[in-house]
Amino acid sequence: MPRTRILVVEDDAAIRRGLVDALSFHGYETTEAGDGMAAVGAALEGAPDLVLLDCMLPKQSGFEALRTIRAARPTLPVILLTALGAENDRVNGLSLGADDYIVKPFSLRELMARIEAVLRRSPQRPLDVTTLTDGQVQIDLERRVVTSNGSETPISERDANILRHFAANRARVVERDELLRVVWGLDPRGLETRTVDMQVARLRERIAAAGAACEWITTARGKGYRLGTGVEVKS
Repeated sequence: MPRTRILVVEDDAAIRRGLVDALSFHGYETTEAGDGMAAVGAALEGAPDLVLLDCMLPKQSGFEALRTIRAARPTLPVILLTALGAENDRVNGLSLGADDYIVKPFSLRELMARIEAVLRRSPQRPLDVTTLTDGQVQIDLERRVVTSNGSETPISERDANILRHFAANRARVVERDELLRVVWGLDPRGLETRTVDMQVARLRERIAAAGAACEWITTARGKGYRLGTGVEVKS
């Protein structure tokens, strides 16, 4: 059985070598790139299963490389490597289609956990989730509107992104910390907040008020949320 191949993109040779050695020790096959242009070539020609992509790169930034990679390989998992405190980098990367990010400095244990989590959920991710429906209520994620009985009600961009992430990972429970990272662009470490629960509760109420035929968002107590089984995902 072929090993999972990870493309490591980091301009600091010592850090890149450390990452490659750690990944190899854990059983992954690796390829390397030291700048943004080389990263794009390696991602498109080398057929990696996942890309670890530093944001600050010579020749072409990590964001530019991500944009090109995502356009050519929409479902290729990408994890950004960002500097501590660089919130704008994280938000920008997630908006361009990164699957997750990890903040430097990080432990190898965290790195491996993030890689494994992204690889677990990536095969279930639809290419383009545009519409959700239960037969009674329909939500257009592109236009961000809930339609029921001929009437339309708007939802926020954040609500649409929450639903899109649930739909993309409907085979598993999505944890609150993951939503903070992916939807809010925040580092959840040490962060005590009920923001996710409050947003999800309001979204549930809005869908129920539209006359939903089933429960759209179910709760896994102590773990997180997932899309209801009665909701159909359309691309």
